[in-house]
Amino acid sequence: MTNRKRAIVAAFGAGLLLLPSFAAGSTLEERIAHERAKQQQIQARLHVKRAELHTVTLRYDDLQNQLGETNAAIGTVSDRIDSLATQRASTERRIDYNAIQLDAARRSLRLHDELLKRRLVDIYEYGDLTYVNALIASRSFSEFVERWEDLRLLIAANERTVRSRKAAEARVAAIEADLERTRMELQQEEMAQEQARSQLDSLADERRNLVELAAERRHSVASEVAEIESLSAAEESQLEALIIERERELEAQQRAAGIAGVPSPSGSGSFSWPVTGTITSPFGWRSNPFGGGPEFHQGLDIAAPSGTTVTAAASGTVIMAQWYGGYGNYILIDHGGGYSTGYGHLSAMYVSSGQAVTRGQAIGAVGSTGQSTGPHLHFEIRIAGKPVDPAPRLH
Repeated sequence: MTNRKRAIVAAFGAGLLLLPSFAAGSTLEERIAHERAKQQQIQARLHVKRAELHTVTLRYDDLQNQLGETNAAIGTVSDRIDSLATQRASTERRIDYNAIQLDAARRSLRLHDELLKRRLVDIYEYGDLTYVNALIASRSFSEFVERWEDLRLLIAANERTVRSRKAAEARVAAIEADLERTRMELQQEEMAQEQARSQLDSLADERRNLVELAAERRHSVASEVAEIESLSAAEESQLEALIIERERELEAQQRAAGIAGVPSPSGSGSFSWPVTGTITSPFGWRSNPFGGGPEFHQGLDIAAPSGTTVTAAASGTVIMAQWYGGYGNYILIDHGGGYSTGYGHLSAMYVSSGQAVTRGQAIGAVGSTGQSTGPHLHFEIRIAGKPVDPAPRLH
């Protein structure tokens, strides 16, 4: 037995000590009632643990979804960084090309600077003759026209030189600014993407840790549910053994009564419908509506409006009319001959334990108490304490 199971057994043992203990001389009915009370405590605890398992499973699934979203975001950022690397390679090629243009512009600028310097040197060495003096020094009209044309060409050349130098200066400044802007944008984009990925990596690590913790918690609660279910199964087996023992006593009494010529009543195995409605979940295996995988459904779920009258399926004696864990408000009727019927999730109970009822008598009202997904009646038929399919026995 594991330490956890020992702890659970010890906890249940402490809780069950609150129930009255029975001496060896206790009647069979008292022992059966005692076992039913123990089973009820276990079922109540099991209901709480199943609800806790459902909650932690939802939490685990939610964290898994969050982790998936974070990983998807990391993938998106990684794709962006890869795309940025491609852009960076393209930008580097453009930078190389712009560098060539920059060198050409600088060479052109140096050429214009040299031409202007030579022009200044010429002015310094030969004097700054004005255009008018050059024209007046002409010795003939043809020489005047010739000098006029030379001066016009010289002026145009000087103007082109100045414009070219200014254009070269502007081109150099623009190329340098474009290169610097491109470098800055690329650097900022890389820093932003790396920062985003770093933050997402941290978030993914945090959520991964939370998922691991939630998985451990879910496993722990699932183990507790399984262990409590095993305890419940053991208690139910013990209860069934007591019921079988009682049925054997009843059979012996019936045989004795038959020998004496006294008729003895017994269950017929024929039952009337306890409520009119639609069967929403038949007897047998089904998916647990609260999660946690498949489960064996021990009765019929009959949907009906809340407050609809529930009647006894056959005559008998009420042996339980109280809250019963996941069944909510629950009535159990003993019909003799090993037969009993159960009515769960009731919104109201009109009978009490020990009361005799007749077939068709109102015993309660449809509800949604306990572990229920909506208004309906959970109806069971048991033979010697074991659940059987009610459908073929209802008329």
